Amino acid sequence: MIEFAIIFPILLVLFIGIAELGRLFYTYTTLAKATAVGARYLSTSRNAVNGTTTEKANAKTEAKNLVVCGIKSTSATACNGQTPVVPGLTINNVLICDNFSTPCSPALASGFIKYFKVEIQSYTFAPGVWNLEAKTGATTETFYFPLKPGTEARSMMQ
Repeated sequence: MIEFAIIFPILLVLFIGIAELGRLFYTYTTLAKATAVGARYLSTSRNAVNGTTTEKANAKTEAKNLVVCGIKSTSATACNGQTPVVPGLTINNVLICDNFSTPCSPALASGFIKYFKVEIQSYTFAPGVWNLEAKTGATTETFYFPLKPGTEARSMMQ
Protein backbone atom coordinates (compact mmCIF):
# COMPACT_ATOMS: atom_id res chain seq x y z
CA MET A 1 0.00 0.00 0.00
CA ILE A 2 2.88 2.38 0.73
CA GLU A 3 4.41 1.68 -2.68
CA PHE A 4 1.12 2.53 -4.35
CA ALA A 5 0.88 5.85 -2.48
CA ILE A 6 4.37 6.77 -3.65
CA ILE A 7 3.97 5.80 -7.32
CA PHE A 8 0.33 6.85 -7.86
CA PRO A 9 0.96 10.64 -8.24
CA ILE A 10 3.70 9.94 -10.79
CA LEU A 11 1.46 7.62 -12.78
CA LEU A 12 -1.40 10.11 -12.61
CA VAL A 13 0.75 12.96 -13.98
CA LEU A 14 2.07 10.66 -16.70
CA PHE A 15 -1.43 9.56 -17.70
CA ILE A 16 -2.80 13.12 -17.83
CA GLY A 17 0.21 14.28 -19.86
CA ILE A 18 -0.28 11.48 -22.38
CA ALA A 19 -3.99 12.30 -22.67
CA GLU A 20 -3.21 15.99 -23.27
CA LEU A 21 -0.65 15.12 -25.93
CA GLY A 22 -3.24 12.89 -27.57
CA ARG A 23 -5.69 15.81 -27.64
CA LEU A 24 -3.00 17.97 -29.28
CA PHE A 25 -2.40 15.40 -32.03
CA TYR A 26 -6.14 14.92 -32.54
CA THR A 27 -6.68 18.68 -32.88
CA TYR A 28 -3.80 19.10 -35.32
CA THR A 29 -4.93 16.16 -37.44
CA THR A 30 -8.51 17.44 -37.52
CA LEU A 31 -7.33 20.89 -38.61
CA ALA A 32 -5.08 19.37 -41.29
CA LYS A 33 -7.96 17.30 -42.66
CA ALA A 34 -10.21 20.37 -42.68
CA THR A 35 -7.65 22.34 -44.72
CA ALA A 36 -7.46 19.42 -47.15
CA VAL A 37 -11.25 19.63 -47.63
CA GLY A 38 -11.02 23.35 -48.40
CA ALA A 39 -8.09 22.88 -50.79
CA ARG A 40 -9.86 20.00 -52.54
CA TYR A 41 -12.98 22.13 -52.98
CA LEU A 42 -11.01 25.03 -54.45
CA SER A 43 -9.01 22.78 -56.75
CA THR A 44 -12.23 21.48 -58.36
CA SER A 45 -14.14 24.79 -58.44
CA ARG A 46 -14.36 26.52 -61.81
CA ASN A 47 -15.32 29.80 -60.17
CA ALA A 48 -12.21 29.85 -57.98
CA VAL A 49 -9.98 30.09 -61.07
CA ASN A 50 -12.01 31.33 -64.03
CA GLY A 51 -14.86 33.22 -62.35
CA THR A 52 -15.45 36.91 -61.90
CA THR A 53 -14.00 38.68 -58.89
CA THR A 54 -17.24 38.09 -56.97
CA GLU A 55 -17.36 34.40 -57.95
CA LYS A 56 -13.74 33.93 -56.82
CA ALA A 57 -14.49 35.59 -53.48
CA ASN A 58 -17.63 33.45 -53.05
CA ALA A 59 -15.66 30.26 -53.80
CA LYS A 60 -13.08 31.18 -51.16
CA THR A 61 -15.81 31.96 -48.62
CA GLU A 62 -17.44 28.59 -49.36
CA ALA A 63 -14.06 26.90 -48.82
CA LYS A 64 -13.56 28.73 -45.50
CA ASN A 65 -17.01 27.61 -44.33
CA LEU A 66 -16.21 24.02 -45.36
CA VAL A 67 -12.99 24.15 -43.34
CA VAL A 68 -14.60 25.61 -40.22
CA CYS A 69 -17.94 23.83 -39.96
CA GLY A 70 -18.44 21.67 -43.06
CA ILE A 71 -21.15 23.88 -44.62
CA LYS A 72 -20.87 25.06 -48.22
CA SER A 73 -22.24 28.60 -48.13
CA THR A 74 -21.24 31.98 -49.56
CA SER A 75 -22.33 33.72 -46.36
CA ALA A 76 -19.50 34.83 -44.08
CA THR A 77 -21.79 34.11 -41.10
CA ALA A 78 -22.88 30.61 -42.17
CA CYS A 79 -20.91 28.96 -39.36
CA ASN A 80 -22.38 31.17 -36.64
CA GLY A 81 -24.40 28.90 -34.38
CA GLN A 82 -22.83 25.78 -35.94
CA THR A 83 -20.34 23.48 -34.25
CA PRO A 84 -16.84 24.04 -35.65
CA VAL A 85 -14.59 21.06 -36.37
CA VAL A 86 -12.48 22.07 -33.34
CA PRO A 87 -13.56 24.40 -30.54
CA GLY A 88 -12.71 28.05 -31.11
CA LEU A 89 -12.09 27.83 -34.87
CA THR A 90 -13.60 30.67 -36.95
CA ILE A 91 -13.35 31.68 -40.60
CA ASN A 92 -10.94 34.40 -39.48
CA ASN A 93 -8.44 31.62 -38.69
CA VAL A 94 -8.53 30.32 -42.28
CA LEU A 95 -6.12 31.84 -44.79
CA ILE A 96 -6.60 31.06 -48.48
CA CYS A 97 -3.99 32.16 -50.95
CA ASP A 98 -2.91 31.18 -54.46
CA ASN A 99 -0.32 31.89 -57.12
CA PHE A 100 -2.49 34.04 -59.40
CA SER A 101 -4.55 36.54 -57.34
CA THR A 102 -3.83 36.37 -53.59
CA PRO A 103 -0.10 35.87 -52.93
CA CYS A 104 1.12 33.53 -50.22
CA SER A 105 4.03 33.91 -47.87
CA PRO A 106 6.20 32.05 -48.76
CA ALA A 107 5.13 32.37 -52.37
CA LEU A 108 3.74 29.43 -54.30
CA ALA A 109 5.40 28.43 -57.56
CA SER A 110 4.35 30.75 -60.37
CA GLY A 111 3.52 29.71 -63.90
CA PHE A 112 0.63 28.38 -65.95
CA ILE A 113 -0.42 25.80 -63.36
CA LYS A 114 -2.56 27.35 -60.65
CA TYR A 115 -2.18 26.36 -56.99
CA PHE A 116 -4.21 27.05 -53.87
CA LYS A 117 -3.04 26.95 -50.28
CA VAL A 118 -5.45 26.69 -47.36
CA GLU A 119 -3.86 27.29 -43.98
CA ILE A 120 -5.02 27.70 -40.40
CA GLN A 121 -3.53 30.77 -38.72
CA SER A 122 -3.68 32.13 -35.17
CA TYR A 123 -5.38 29.05 -33.74
CA THR A 124 -3.94 28.26 -30.33
CA PHE A 125 -4.49 24.86 -28.80
CA ALA A 126 -6.75 25.25 -25.77
CA PRO A 127 -5.67 23.58 -22.54
CA GLY A 128 -7.82 20.75 -21.31
CA VAL A 129 -7.71 19.09 -17.92
CA TRP A 130 -3.99 19.70 -17.54
CA ASN A 131 -3.60 23.50 -17.59
CA LEU A 132 0.11 24.17 -17.13
CA GLU A 133 -0.41 27.92 -17.33
CA ALA A 134 -2.45 27.97 -14.13
CA LYS A 135 -0.05 25.61 -12.35
CA THR A 136 3.19 27.44 -13.25
CA GLY A 137 2.14 31.06 -13.78
CA ALA A 138 3.72 31.07 -17.25
CA THR A 139 1.94 32.46 -20.31
CA THR A 140 -0.24 30.30 -22.54
CA GLU A 141 2.19 30.65 -25.47
CA THR A 142 4.91 28.95 -23.43
CA PHE A 143 3.05 25.64 -23.43
CA TYR A 144 0.28 25.94 -26.01
CA PHE A 145 1.73 27.14 -29.27
CA PRO A 146 -0.30 28.14 -32.35
CA LEU A 147 -1.16 25.27 -34.68
CA LYS A 148 -0.61 26.09 -38.37
CA PRO A 149 -1.57 23.12 -40.53
CA GLY A 150 -1.99 23.81 -44.22
CA THR A 151 -2.69 22.07 -47.48
CA GLU A 152 -1.53 23.03 -50.96
CA ALA A 153 -3.47 21.78 -53.99
CA ARG A 154 -3.17 22.12 -57.75
CA SER A 155 -6.21 23.48 -59.52
CA MET A 156 -7.89 20.89 -61.73
CA MET A 157 -9.75 23.62 -63.65
CA GLN A 158 -7.32 25.45 -65.95
